[in-house]
Amino acid sequence: MISIKSAQELDQMREAGRIIAEAFELMNEAVCPGVTTGELDQIVEDLIRKRGGIPAFKGYRGFPGSICASVNEEVVHGIPGTRRLEDGDLVKIDIGVKKGSFFGDSARTFGVGNVSDDAARLMEVCRDSLGAGMAKMQAGNKLRDVSAAIGDYATSRGYGVVEDFVGHGIGRELHESPQVPNFYRGSRFDYDVVLKAGMTLAIEPMINLGTHQVDTLSDGWTVVTKDRLLSAHFEHTVAVGSDGPEVLTSL
Repeated sequence: MISIKSAQELDQMREAGRIIAEAFELMNEAVCPGVTTGELDQIVEDLIRKRGGIPAFKGYRGFPGSICASVNEEVVHGIPGTRRLEDGDLVKIDIGVKKGSFFGDSARTFGVGNVSDDAARLMEVCRDSLGAGMAKMQAGNKLRDVSAAIGDYATSRGYGVVEDFVGHGIGRELHESPQVPNFYRGSRFDYDVVLKAGMTLAIEPMINLGTHQVDTLSDGWTVVTKDRLLSAHFEHTVAVGSDGPEVLTSL
């Protein structure tokens, strides 16, 4: 079942989203050469708890961190720890928050210091592919419109779109129906879902410099590109409104 949120429920999701957006403002200052991913994790957790929220990822299926911190060829689900960021790295930070009874989920890719032109372009295309998908979050459209917009934008520019991991519904649970692929192909997903006002989806393209294929490392969490080339990840929790999409994970 796909849940439709009431106005009051959307207000609660906005509260979770604002905490996430505030955490990313801190990350804008904190991400720099020499900082560890564990230090970034602590900064985010401290803020979430100060604002009365709960880090949604911590303990989720045994995940040890409050954030996912994935560096360079790491696509998603990187475990924060002692790794120090270096000039030229790309670090993907994924943050989930539960506030009251509802969740928010968002991710951004940060360039550390001076990044290469290839890295900068990859981030730009990934961020813009998210924008292309969100623009299709209109009542009456179908899920295929969102998926195709994301995938077509990225693949037409020569990038690999990760297929093993997708976006998702979100609300009272961190992961709800429907699954939201970043591509439109095959019959694995229900692309015929009609978008209705009050639906809330976490849209999250994962775009690779090379192949779309990925591996999962021996820690059971960290997903890396199969060719070990760079990856970028952007995500927002978005509500379908009667007048168009509303990003819930922004200030």
